[in-house]
Formats: sequence, C-alpha cells, structure tokens
Amino acid sequence: MGTLTFDSFDPATGAVVGSHPNQGSDAVHEAVGRADEAAAWWAGLGHEERRRRLLDYKAVVTQHLRELATLVHQETGKPVGDATLEIVLAITHIDWAARNARKVLGRRRVGTGMIGLNLAATLEYLPLGVVAVIGPWNYPVFTPMGSIAYALAAGNAVVFKPSELTPGVGVRLAELFAESVPEHPVFQAVTGLGETGAALAGDPRVRKVAFTGSTATAKRVMAACAENLTPIVAECGGKDAFIVDADADVARAADACLWGAMSNAGQTCVGVERVYVVDAVYESFMRELSGRVAKVRAGEDYGPITMPGQVDIIKRHIDDAAKSGKVIAGGPASVRAPYVDPVIVEDVPEDSPAVREETFGPTITVRRTRDAHEALQLANASAYGLGGTVFSKNARRAMELARMMRSGMTAINSVISFAGVPALPFGGVGDSGFGRIHGADGLREFARPKAISRQRFAMPGMNLTSFARGPAELDRLIRLVTFLHGRRKR
Repeated sequence: MGTLTFDSFDPATGAVVGSHPNQGSDAVHEAVGRADEAAAWWAGLGHEERRRRLLDYKAVVTQHLRELATLVHQETGKPVGDATLEIVLAITHIDWAARNARKVLGRRRVGTGMIGLNLAATLEYLPLGVVAVIGPWNYPVFTPMGSIAYALAAGNAVVFKPSELTPGVGVRLAELFAESVPEHPVFQAVTGLGETGAALAGDPRVRKVAFTGSTATAKRVMAACAENLTPIVAECGGKDAFIVDADADVARAADACLWGAMSNAGQTCVGVERVYVVDAVYESFMRELSGRVAKVRAGEDYGPITMPGQVDIIKRHIDDAAKSGKVIAGGPASVRAPYVDPVIVEDVPEDSPAVREETFGPTITVRRTRDAHEALQLANASAYGLGGTVFSKNARRAMELARMMRSGMTAINSVISFAGVPALPFGGVGDSGFGRIHGADGLREFARPKAISRQRFAMPGMNLTSFARGPAELDRLIRLVTFLHGRRKR
C-alpha cells in the first residue's frame, strides 16, 4: 500500500514546502466523475460566458502573482524574477485563449463547390469533455497553462496532475479558478506520484491527455491511453540548436545564447543546448560568450537543479564532453549538487551524449562550421525537433534557415521568443512529440470538428444518391465534371 501523503521540497535547502495527498485510482476516478458532470455544464455556457469567466480567472491569477511566484520559487528553486516572468507569460495565454476561442472554434459557413450547389455547409469545433493535463516541474505554471487555458476556452473540464515536485503550484492554480467559477469543479488538481498520472490517463472518461515530460514517460502514457483509444498531445523536450551565421551581431547572439542555455539552470525544454557558429565569426563569438559566462553565477542568476536525479545525467554529459572536447568554462568540478555552474565545451563529437541526449542543465556544446548550410545540417541531425534559434542580419537568409530547421518553432535574432506569442502554436516533431498547444492550433487541439451539410433544394435532374438514378443523371454529372476539371494545366 502506498503512502497517504507526500512532501514537496525546496531543492536549494531541502526544507519541506508542503504536504499533499498521494491520490490513488479511486480518488482520481472520483475527480474525473466530477469533471464529467462539470464538463456538460461548462460546455453549455457557450463561448461568451466562458470568455467572461476565464478573463476573470486571469485577473485573479494576476492579483496573486507575487504569491504564486514565491511558491514557484520555493518548489523549483528558480529565482523569483524568473518565476514572475513565467507567470506573466501564462497570464497572456489565458487572455488570448479566452478572447479568441469563439473566432477560432465557432460555427461558420464553408463553401460547397459546384457539385454541392444545392447544399449549405457549416463547420464548428465542439468540446471534447474531460481533458487530463499531466504537467512538468520546470515551468509549473506556464507549461501546463498552455494546455489548461486552451482546453477550458474550448469548453472542456480539466483534471490537472502537477509534477510531484511542484504539487503546491498546481493545487493553487485550481483553487484560484474556483474563485471565478464556483458553481462546478470545472478545473481540478489531483496530486500524487506516477501512479496518480497513470490512473488519470487510463480513465475511459478522459477524452484527451495533454502531457509534458520525457520521451520515455510519454511512451508509457501513450500505452495507457491506447487501452481506450484516448488521443494525446505530447511535448517531450528537445536538444535545441543555436545557429550563428557569418553576418550575425555576435554580441547580441552571445547574450541570447547564454541566457537561453543557462536560465532556469538549463532546465528548459526549448533551451539552448547545441551551438553551431560559422567560421567567419567563430573567434569573435567565443570571446563574447566566454566574457559573459564568467559573470553568471549558479545560486544567484539561476537556481539549483530541481530534480535530484537529473544531476547524475548532467554530470555524465559534462564528464564525457570534457574528455573529448575543449572546456571553455566550468567542467566536471562545476557539479556541486544541487547546483551546477555554467559549462561550455567546444569541439565535442556529434555522436557524444552531450550532443545527442537532452542534458537539461546549464551546459552547451559549441562547434565551428564552414558555413550556415553545414550548421543547419548538424542542427537537423537530431532525433529531437522542438525549438531552435538563428542569428543573422540578413532577414531573407535567416527566414530561409529558420524554415528549413527541423523543429516546431524557430526564433530569429532572439531566443525562445515564440513562447511569448500566444498566437503561435507550440510543439515539436520526432522525439520532441506531436500535437500543438497555444494559438488557434492549440484551441483546435482540445476540440472536435463538427461538419454539417444541409440540402437547401433538390437539384433538378441530378439526384445522384438514389437507386432511382438513371444513365441521364450520370451523363450530366460526367459532362459537369469534365467542364470543371477536365482541362489540363501546362
């Protein structure tokens, strides 16, 4: 029998932040049952009423911003300033989802074409019912809210299982929602360990699962979902590349690269892990990067490694990279749990763990390339494909490189900027997962398209869907199709 409660800890000090119930399958089953009933009520409110209530929730979260930031700081160890930025971005996504749901999902007429001249056709996107969100610990507000807010705006009820490392944040987000929507448990949090998440994903009344975590865990969640053919949107991390072209502003590129790699102690799914620099600017870029990294301090500019087990992975990658490459900053001695000082290693072989596997720590590998084309080839030679960055003063060239980068998102002359644009979809390819949150695609991810065709009048002489159809109708159909589509284009 499992424990009845579990504690969350401050990773920097080991102090207990809070104690939470380790909810088993029975408790999860009851929560989904409540959500199933709440979903019908929430869907019945319609777009405008949901919009009003979600905007009110946005205001409540904003009013509790400092409290939430402190809690995020306590459970993850990240600086309060970084926690504040994360919550602000989440607030903008709640706002966008609430304001745009009707426009994206509402009923609209669509063209029927000549063959369907006597029909009227409409398309709308209807709620799924209960959506399960299984969230991560590294961004415990921003990342799950990218699913929660969009699922709620689409008319669904949500059951949220936060990471066992950050349960207090998840519970508080649900409590604050109840201030805006007190009538029914439209948004609930269930706390617990892996078994809690498995019970949630495996409940047949869950109509979709939104998961963020490792690729290995995503496969286990998908296996649980397969039992009931429950669809899943999965964001599974990445190994994002940063390309510096020959005409890049190296000072700005180095500044962005360093923040993208080291902020949140490198515990960012779209953080910078691999850097490819064109030969023409390699030396100047490395001077800028080396000078800036010397001023970055673990424990001051960023916090500890939140998940203790990740320290071993980071150490293994650093040790291997230091043996095969040239250490520019830090090294094996940088690992002083729970902190890891910044590490930069150049000339690391492309088949090494530090280049191939997700490190999820404040480390980067840097490689010199002949040109941007080689940099792009190396960037794309990864099983992952989440985000990426291109620095170049040539807008057309930068756009070309960004479009050819095998990733779901690419930032140009900035880093991770796409995450702050609510209208842009967020998600990856390959081992980074599939499906999208954020933007119109994110709203549609949590809805089902409903197509309706209505005959307005009978088409004279063209009753094609009847056993009374004769040769004359088919002949007229062939002549019409030939007129519309039979002319070859050369």
